[in-house]
Amino acid sequence: MYLGFVDMNAGFLIIIAAMIIGMIARSKVNGTYRKFSKVTTGRGLSGAVVARQILDNYGLANIDIEEISGHLTDHYDSRSSTLRLSQNVYSGTSIASVGVAAHEAGHAVQDAMGYGPFQIRQKLVPVANLGSQMLFPLIIGGLFFHITALYYIGAALYGAALLFQLVTLPVEFDASRRAVVYLERSGSVTAGELQGVRKVLGAAAMTYVAAALASLGQMIWLLLAGRRK
Repeated sequence: MYLGFVDMNAGFLIIIAAMIIGMIARSKVNGTYRKFSKVTTGRGLSGAVVARQILDNYGLANIDIEEISGHLTDHYDSRSSTLRLSQNVYSGTSIASVGVAAHEAGHAVQDAMGYGPFQIRQKLVPVANLGSQMLFPLIIGGLFFHITALYYIGAALYGAALLFQLVTLPVEFDASRRAVVYLERSGSVTAGELQGVRKVLGAAAMTYVAAALASLGQMIWLLLAGRRK
């Protein structure tokens, strides 16, 4: 009983620690983005132009680039082969805009080259969404009806969401690596500006690390809760 209590607390501590790290990471990424969104690159290339150059460099002329609303809503949609950039990133010529656009273009390159982790993550999306949506209903159902099996069903579904978070890490780090390599080789930014790009993308990466830790903590708590029933 005592060991179970300690284990449960350990799961809670992981979740709480991840939440704190997540808040710090989000604050860091917003602060870093704001800082470097005010610094224009020497060549004055917009995010959309840099993204187009990267895509064309890899022979991906078939991928469209669209401007969308919102703040940091940038993403690559593999279903429609479309790179969507937020307004500030699309037309912005700052270090932050160029870095984010190059990163998202990196995802399109991953897709085209059949990068393993990216392909796995795409296949996990439907199951991960289901696991996230069904987690709490299954927990409540297990408590109300005293059915331990519901915990494990929820844990199994949530396991897919956890796997999605874990696979996301190499996908995001690799996209940032590709962005930095291209920007350096192409001369789109100076050496000093490239350091700013690294800081922007590094801060963003920490949010994914925090999300993975939070999912891991929740998974541990779920398994321990089910064991105690």
